[in-house]
Amino acid sequence: MPRRLKNVTDLASELAQRLPEALIGERIIPRFVDSYVVEYGRHALHVHASLYRDRLALLQREALLALTAQTLESACVEPTTSKKSKPRPLSRKDAAVFRRKFLTALARQQKWTAGDALDFQTDLQIYEQLIRRNATRRTRKSFEVANHPFVDRCAFLLDSSFMEKARFAASRALGDLGDLAAHIVASAAQRKTPDGR
Repeated sequence: MPRRLKNVTDLASELAQRLPEALIGERIIPRFVDSYVVEYGRHALHVHASLYRDRLALLQREALLALTAQTLESACVEPTTSKKSKPRPLSRKDAAVFRRKFLTALARQQKWTAGDALDFQTDLQIYEQLIRRNATRRTRKSFEVANHPFVDRCAFLLDSSFMEKARFAASRALGDLGDLAAHIVASAAQRKTPDGR
């Protein structure tokens, strides 16, 4: 296997392992739900423990979709070899290999069945299409809610009767997820460069 392709494969496997671990370890989704409950006085969302756990599981899956979409976008850029060089996108072939290896490793790490993996990939394609469609619009102001599928789906799952407030809270959580994905991709890519091997 060529060295460059091996680096792409290794990076995909490492990211597929580190992203879900970081998502759970950083507790972004439980903090998002708990802060929403406190901020808007929606204590009924905590009353039934089994419903609360189910809601957290669904929101974790949405967060993993958002992290995966962000990771696939940012990891398909070749790491720079020096501070002066500009990042270049991976070739289509390398990007396709990365995507396939990443999703395969993620399915294995999450212990998904073939049906679960296909459902995740279908939802991921929907995410990516909506993100691409929304990317052509104007940039968002800091006080505006993000126009992102994670925001809409999480708001509906979290508290459909207070949709606008839930969308605003989900938009903040999306920012945390973006920061987490950027940090993990940058640190993993740094270790896979010839200097940081």
